[in-house]
Amino acid sequence: MGDGSSKKRKRDGEPSGKPKKKVVLDAPAATAKVSSVVRPRSCPPVIATTPGLEVPKGLVFHSYQSKDEGRSKSKQPKHAIDKELLLHSTAHRSLDYTAREEEPRGSKPLMKHYVGVYDPKTGKLEVVQAKKMVVRGQVRAKQLPSASAKEGGARQVGVTSPDKYRSKYRALTWAQTNMERKTELGQTFGTKKAKKVIRDNVLNAIAPEKKPGDTAPTKIDNAARAMLDSVGAITSKMATREELQAVVDEAKPVPRANLEATEIQDVYDPEVIIGSDILNLVPIREWQEKARHKEGIQIPSRFIAARVNAIAANEDAVARLRVLRYMGFVLLFYLHTKPGKQRGTRQLPPREKLRELLAPAPEAVIENIRRKFSDGGSMRKFHMDLLMTHCCVFACIVDNFEVDTENLRDDLRIDQQTINKLFHEIGGRVKPVGSKSEGRQVNIARLALPLDFPKQRQIAPRRK
Repeated sequence: MGDGSSKKRKRDGEPSGKPKKKVVLDAPAATAKVSSVVRPRSCPPVIATTPGLEVPKGLVFHSYQSKDEGRSKSKQPKHAIDKELLLHSTAHRSLDYTAREEEPRGSKPLMKHYVGVYDPKTGKLEVVQAKKMVVRGQVRAKQLPSASAKEGGARQVGVTSPDKYRSKYRALTWAQTNMERKTELGQTFGTKKAKKVIRDNVLNAIAPEKKPGDTAPTKIDNAARAMLDSVGAITSKMATREELQAVVDEAKPVPRANLEATEIQDVYDPEVIIGSDILNLVPIREWQEKARHKEGIQIPSRFIAARVNAIAANEDAVARLRVLRYMGFVLLFYLHTKPGKQRGTRQLPPREKLRELLAPAPEAVIENIRRKFSDGGSMRKFHMDLLMTHCCVFACIVDNFEVDTENLRDDLRIDQQTINKLFHEIGGRVKPVGSKSEGRQVNIARLALPLDFPKQRQIAPRRK
């Protein structure tokens, strides 16, 4: 008994006599050192709060950012943290979740948020600036089924935004109006023609947003105003009707008219439309000598033959006689052409043959006629119309701007309707005089101020 009581029992908590083994723990460093502060260029981390909501786990959000098209390259933000961001999710069966920054736009937030990534091995801490966002929920049944029809200019990487995030990423709710229901029914059950009309109306409409039951005048939003401004800028540079008419008149095959002339004889000046140098080279002495001796002048033109004796005998009508002789050369030039290989063209005779046919015309006069009324040895419709309108002008000058069209019509080998159009192209009008039943009706073309040119034809809009 004495042996057993000699050993004292140790109290609980007292250390044993034998030392314990030391255990080496992989503990982190006592202090952390910030290695870097990062401002992400894309996809910044998000610190989100959900006031009043319980967001399901595993909810997938899609990210959207505003376009920078309107800004210059110097003003575009370089970091994603400076761009406005929106997160949107439609994964829930009945709710849409939207996360956005709720700080006032344009003002700097009083607090910045950061996310730290700590490396326990090195004791370094990488700090990344994050965005503070608030998640809100919205019942999908209160929104339009076709929300994509209302999409604005938001942009997601690889996905089109269903929200008007471009205009300040504001949350919009729409109510279907009668017109929208009618449009939806038409797109679903309408005929092809009805669907086409609906598509055209949607494409061409700029409808300002308006709350249901609001009778106040609607206001145009920024997108519609920008579109109208761009349309106005484009249309302001468009040519007016007068400018278009001037371009059309410039391209017509007619001699150049002086529209600022106050006297009718100054509208088509022979020295301008023919050229003073060419006009002075036109030989007229032969005709004057034959008219003085009352000899016949042989020329294959009924119009010239009916007038040459009276004009050649008048010493005060030298200018008119030169125009008449030049007109004779032009008619001979046209009458000796032949139908070309291509439809609607006429082929000129060789140069040597043309000199014989137009003798005694000087070489300069012949070349002037060739260059003006042909191209490459052939006459196209433009050249033929140009030649005929010049002959109409020459006839007006010779007959003091009042012409019986019968002889000229026969020389040009055209019908009355065509020659009426030719005189109308130079600003004149053809009216029948006399009674057709009595056989005395003649067509008189008059050229007087103000000139009456054909107006540009306007095409009526197609009926839908």
